[in-house]
Amino acid sequence: MKYVLLIYQAKDYDPSKLSEEDYKDVAARYGAVNATPNVRSGWPLGFAKEAITVRSQDGQVVTSSGPYVDQPGGVLGGYVEFEAENQAEAIRLAAEIPAVAQGGAVEIRPSRVYW
Repeated sequence: MKYVLLIYQAKDYDPSKLSEEDYKDVAARYGAVNATPNVRSGWPLGFAKEAITVRSQDGQVVTSSGPYVDQPGGVLGGYVEFEAENQAEAIRLAAEIPAVAQGGAVEIRPSRVYW
């Protein structure tokens, strides 16, 4: 089964405030996750403040600045795709993602064709 792990950074997370040693440690831990067999890492998604959301309202296309959903607990910062034998494997990988230990979270969704 394929899973998408959505990585949410803590709302107040600022990597520029990490010491050089801590920054290298976090980078190495993300590197280890990305090197896990059956993982395909996605690009970082950029800052939420730079997002543009496109909607339809009364038959017209409407754009607005910012993310579609403003998560109170954190900001969607990236994702990885993971092919796992079961959900427990996906949970184990999610627990290794540094955002979890830094006050963020990882949301796991099964990925399958449904249309």
